[in-house]
Amino acid sequence: MSEEGYLAWAIRHTRTCWWHDSADPAELDHALAHGAVGVTTNPYLANLALAANRRLWAGDIESALASATEAEARAEALMRVAVTRTAARFRLMFESTGGARGWVCGQVNPLRAGDREAMLAMARRYHTWAPNITVKLPATLAGLDVMAECVAAGIPVTLTVSFTVAQVMAIAERYRDASAQAARNGVAPGPCNAVIMIGRLDDYLREVAQDTRAPVTEADIRQAGIAVTKRALAICQERRYAVSLIVAALRGTYHATELAGGDLTLSIAPAFQKPLQSPDLPREERIDRPVAPAVLDRLRAMPEFRRAFEPDGMRPEEFVSYGVTQRTLAQFAEVGWKLMETFKL
Repeated sequence: MSEEGYLAWAIRHTRTCWWHDSADPAELDHALAHGAVGVTTNPYLANLALAANRRLWAGDIESALASATEAEARAEALMRVAVTRTAARFRLMFESTGGARGWVCGQVNPLRAGDREAMLAMARRYHTWAPNITVKLPATLAGLDVMAECVAAGIPVTLTVSFTVAQVMAIAERYRDASAQAARNGVAPGPCNAVIMIGRLDDYLREVAQDTRAPVTEADIRQAGIAVTKRALAICQERRYAVSLIVAALRGTYHATELAGGDLTLSIAPAFQKPLQSPDLPREERIDRPVAPAVLDRLRAMPEFRRAFEPDGMRPEEFVSYGVTQRTLAQFAEVGWKLMETFKL
């Protein structure tokens, strides 16, 4: 018998699980065979899957393009193809586990990150696509408002474009309040995931450090997102928040190994799945291993790290203007949503 790989060990022996970070059906086969229990998608990944599967999904794509004449509606119709195709693959898992597993994310238009009415209308439409879809909303002030309405209506949500402890805390508090409102209305609250895009935070802080000549090393930067995630998870557990944490945008196996054992979900892109199947990675739970105080001291010299690390580092109305938030929304729009608006079969 071949030696068990690291990823298999982690999902068998710790609380950590993982979701597949792609909507491509060929990649999904591999993920399912190696224990993925959900899928994260975004406009960029949806467009990639559509472009790579023009022939396989031709009928659905033709119908989507024929159903919409306006650009935004066209992109949404194509997003529906990628998301529902994926959700169908996880429907049995979702039903057999009573909704504990088998979720698939569908993200609203990133160009609408401040538009409450538009995002809420999209969330309601997405919710009708399949029972195992969780609607991805941005962790902006407007996104939090829409999340609260969705939860109170029983719509599952995932808050993304999120990088900081403050965002996770705001999501968790709003979810607690919205769940109570749902209960008063006799509605089962939709479940909620809070995302930390760990690698995107590291990427941003690396550029800030270079520009400002901050006294940090590359090794310090590689622990920034890890420190933020560990702090957010610890506070969620201490306060008994009901949100689930998803760690996305990994940049290497170290992001997985340093969080192993945490009651969280790793969103793993295909490029990192094979390295994480290696039997040579350290098989130990490191979630409770703190980042070295000296490393935190050097990182704290950077105001942008403090904004990400401190629970009160930002107010909700500041989330949309955080540098990496703007960068990520722009990327999802330019290389995802806008490409679907002009997609041709």
